[in-house]
Amino acid sequence: MRRRDFLGLAAGASMAPLTGTAWAAASPDAPKRLVVVMLRGAVDGLNVVLPYAEEAYYAARPTIAIGKPGSEDGGHPLDDHFALHPALAALMPVWQAKQLAFVHAAGSPNPTRSHFDAQQFLENGTPGHIGTADGWMNRLLAALPGPSSATSAVAVGPTLPQILRGRMAVSNLPLGPAAANALAIDAPEVASAFDRLYAGDDPISRGWRDGRAARGELIATMPAPEPPSENGAPPPNNLPAQAKRLAGLIGRNRNLRLAFLSLGGWDTHVRQGNHKGQLAERLRPLGDGLAAFAEALGHDWDDTVVVVLSEFGRTVKENGDGGTDHGHGNAIWVLGGGVRGGRTYGDWPGLAPAALFEGRDLAVTTDYRSVLAAVIARHLRLPDGALTQIFPDFSPPPSDLDRIVA
Repeated sequence: MRRRDFLGLAAGASMAPLTGTAWAAASPDAPKRLVVVMLRGAVDGLNVVLPYAEEAYYAARPTIAIGKPGSEDGGHPLDDHFALHPALAALMPVWQAKQLAFVHAAGSPNPTRSHFDAQQFLENGTPGHIGTADGWMNRLLAALPGPSSATSAVAVGPTLPQILRGRMAVSNLPLGPAAANALAIDAPEVASAFDRLYAGDDPISRGWRDGRAARGELIATMPAPEPPSENGAPPPNNLPAQAKRLAGLIGRNRNLRLAFLSLGGWDTHVRQGNHKGQLAERLRPLGDGLAAFAEALGHDWDDTVVVVLSEFGRTVKENGDGGTDHGHGNAIWVLGGGVRGGRTYGDWPGLAPAALFEGRDLAVTTDYRSVLAAVIARHLRLPDGALTQIFPDFSPPPSDLDRIVA
């Protein structure tokens, strides 16, 4: 058993999506934080940030296209070319505050349409090399200046994801109502027995002690859940409430620098819908949750950047089942108090037949690593030399992304 895996067990593994609550102003030396949200299953970026100015978009999607701004149930205008899905209305104030940006036609240079391979490449940061053992966020943690502990990086979920696997100790834990429930390992007699068993200086013993300390620290700083509504019945999707709790954890644990969570349900092959339907039902709580997270962080929002991305996009044309199939290019979301938002970034290739990847998909003109590298370099203040350790054999070309974070 590797030390990082043992830490996941000792920290009490098991987690759910985002959460938060508001509090005091951040100090001048408040740590910079990065939160990565992965939408597993390949979200349809062309309906998230729709190119309403192109008739090719409407010709390819006769039943699932989002209406133009100003029409009934139309998208929210971002500029004279793009609009935002109406289910994401909660994010429009963030956009108008210029704290939300999109990078369109972004994604992996690898052409795979396999969910497993594409997610692996997105998490290990080495597209085309599935054997890379560690994840780019673990390598990022190793490159951050200053001391690090197992609570410097947290994964929201029951198991440690590939993106945070590596030599650096990290934690994963639940943020749902049962997050702080006692485990068998918390019983004093059990914990004492393990303390004696792992009293040495070997890696597993150190992992046990780090993991136990991390669990204690995280549980102690985790805010209590709000009382359940609807007579004890949970809401259909509790992402907004979870977002407030994650914000609470960040506000109370000043050591936390990196956080990761993933959300499923984006593989919309059938009955995707337009302004309403399957995709809208997933986007609405996502937008509400991110907006709640921003509000709950208070002044800590100024020192936080959230990146939302997915393994690949979906086909330009809708299929015969009112859905979309596995595609290529997509939209990456970047939001935070220091983001230079209120605009879309990247080189938009258009939806003309000759511009499509393999004749069917939005082309990728911006490597996802370029977006992450720009955020890391600008927000976390890491030098170019550190970026080569995080994303081996990759050097981001000059682009407008250099200005995406103040």
